[in-house]
Amino acid sequence: MNARTEPAEEETDAIARPPVVRELLLVAGLFLVYKLGRQLATGHTGEALHNARHVWDLERTLHLPGEGSVQSVLLHSDTLVRLANTYYATVHFPATVAFLIWLYLRRPAHYVWARRVLATVTSAALVLPFVFPLAPPRMLAATGLVDTAHVYGPSVYGPPSSDHLSNQFAAMPSLHFGWALMVAVGLIAATRSRWRWLWLLHPLVTLLVIVGTANHYWLDAIVATAMLGAALALVRPRTSSGGTPIPLRSPHRTVTAPVADDHVLVGAGR
Repeated sequence: MNARTEPAEEETDAIARPPVVRELLLVAGLFLVYKLGRQLATGHTGEALHNARHVWDLERTLHLPGEGSVQSVLLHSDTLVRLANTYYATVHFPATVAFLIWLYLRRPAHYVWARRVLATVTSAALVLPFVFPLAPPRMLAATGLVDTAHVYGPSVYGPPSSDHLSNQFAAMPSLHFGWALMVAVGLIAATRSRWRWLWLLHPLVTLLVIVGTANHYWLDAIVATAMLGAALALVRPRTSSGGTPIPLRSPHRTVTAPVADDHVLVGAGR
């Protein structure tokens, strides 16, 4: 008997692709709830700055690298700092949407899993600004950091008092980093290329950008990572109709190729 290996059937045979209209409504609804939740948590300027001083002091106590060391690299070049500001302003949301669209079209089981994980992390992130509003390091004079978006552009934020599109006192956790890390985790799980680990460059670059532009502290990314880890532990991959978990990376199956019987009767057919 000879055996050879072939790719298993596409996972679309195991899990039907969710209805597109329902998914659009779910994702749009999640985004609106997120924006509304951040708006409801606005204000608290004094408390947010007070918490910022505590976070800054805690980072120094923990001997975390200074955010200023990253920013000083960016400030060596006007082009580099503007690229970092542009990355912060334009990559976060489109990259996540593109990730979900690709999974929806090519990996339905991964899509359902990733969408649930992102929804869990985002929902949890809405709660924290209510109990722990936090001003970003660019607002805290003690950091000595430059608001690079305001000085060099482009900027996505206006004055906090008149900014009705975002809550600038919701620095923790950093969903910029949390979403970027989930994009990398999801694409690593959904693909088989030996180069798939390069997707980790997305959260790495995002981390350097959010810190270097003084929009987040290191601890914002650490908390986002912890929340994502908890969501990944809680949200299990979708199961098939028989209750068997769908593997997040398509396995290979062994297909047996029939061969002629080794024992042929001598004189057969005479």
